[in-house]
Amino acid sequence: MTGQPDADAASSLAPAENYNSMVLLIDDQVLICEAVRRALAGEADLDFHYCTNPLDALRVADEVKPTVILQDLVMPGIDGLDLVRQYRGKATTHAVPVIVLSTKEDPSIKSDAFRAGANDYLVKLPDRVELIARIRYHTRAYLDHVQRDAAYAALRESQRQLMIANLELERLTRIDGLTGLGNRRYFNEYIEAEWRRAARTGAQMSLIMIDVDYFKRYNDTYGHLAGDEVLKKVAGVIQTGASRPADLAARFGGEEFIIVLLDTPLDAAGQIADRIVQGVRDLTIAHGDGYLTISAGVAAVAPREGLTLESAINAADLALFRAKAAGRSRVELADMQTD
Repeated sequence: MTGQPDADAASSLAPAENYNSMVLLIDDQVLICEAVRRALAGEADLDFHYCTNPLDALRVADEVKPTVILQDLVMPGIDGLDLVRQYRGKATTHAVPVIVLSTKEDPSIKSDAFRAGANDYLVKLPDRVELIARIRYHTRAYLDHVQRDAAYAALRESQRQLMIANLELERLTRIDGLTGLGNRRYFNEYIEAEWRRAARTGAQMSLIMIDVDYFKRYNDTYGHLAGDEVLKKVAGVIQTGASRPADLAARFGGEEFIIVLLDTPLDAAGQIADRIVQGVRDLTIAHGDGYLTISAGVAAVAPREGLTLESAINAADLALFRAKAAGRSRVELADMQTD
């Protein structure tokens, strides 16, 4: 009788019936321990250990890793039922089957034993055939339980990984691959949903339309790879400027970007746009005789009769056009009465 089943290994390598029963007897009487050892001798699938000091029971159980514990009830210094409760309270033994061994066939003692967490009750010394049958039954049930738990854990982990993968896939469908900002598709979904919400609540939102000044000239001079790096850096400044959880910064197309600021009035949105324009200046990216800059147009809108989402975006775009016409590297605010 060699070897012992490790619960973790048993859960992943083979069915429960392919593993030996590891029996641990806790009894202070050496004669009883020897009698049980002889009863189990010759059974190739039964490994046997015993412990005569009940104070060492938990430690020995951790070392032996039993599939069944045979627990004497009456021992010096500790009540056998107290040990049963301790097994149930310990992570390494809480599920290990416990067969209580008693000198009495007493219903009240049986009741106390099962209440404490015992799985079975035998009067010692039990019939050899019955003892072996119960040990095998409880071992099989325990290892099946371990395997089930491992399967459930693997399933939960698989589901968790799938959820993470789906969330990442969803994130990627919303993100512009170059800049890391929201893409045009996500912007369209987001602004339409927020426009409907604002129509119900009367809330105001501000839009900031941004364009990189003379970007085609930059690409022609420094190359498209350098142009891509510029867009990444500009996007970083924009993302920093639109830092509230509900703010959305997205790549609108090419070198154009747009920011949605919920519940933000025109003057506050203008200040944010000013900081972003200055932030790009501070990058000091060489461009011609000076540095690369951006221009921005800002519109503050609230859905109302006669005002569509398209006209709100156009208002920010017209303000951007005025910023370009006024010399670039500046912010212009939309006048919703005229734009």
